[in-house]
Amino acid sequence: MTATIPTSKTQDDAVRNRSWPRTAAAAGLGAAGAIIINSVIAWTARGLFDVPSAFEPLSAQAYLPASVIGALAGAIGWHMIAGRVRRGSRLPMALVPVVLALSLIPDVLLLADRSQQPGTTTAGVLMLMLMHLGVAAASVPAYRRLIQARP
Repeated sequence: MTATIPTSKTQDDAVRNRSWPRTAAAAGLGAAGAIIINSVIAWTARGLFDVPSAFEPLSAQAYLPASVIGALAGAIGWHMIAGRVRRGSRLPMALVPVVLALSLIPDVLLLADRSQQPGTTTAGVLMLMLMHLGVAAASVPAYRRLIQARP
């Protein structure tokens, strides 16, 4: 005989809304939005701020996979935290600025030592930093909507 623990409808809904397929959908939506946002940022950097084409981090070959990886990593992290922490919607939102700040460290180092990357300009690095915000801006709303936290 197995004992069942009664759960509330809210708990059942949260567990169902935290499934891996929903997480994959959130990652996909975040990635699609990030690609659009980051493409606009790259075109703006090249067109308005005259960032040279030698600055490869603003090439589609660099930012497209990075945008997808960022959105996917964020979705997995959100899913894992939302399922393990009580009232799991607060912690991911608190971690977003921390993770975002940590993700900017390589860009700050690039700005400090421009010899690391040909074509590095201040405008180019600032646009690259803006791309990190673009991934977050596109992804976090999708995570919040599709990956519900444990009550």
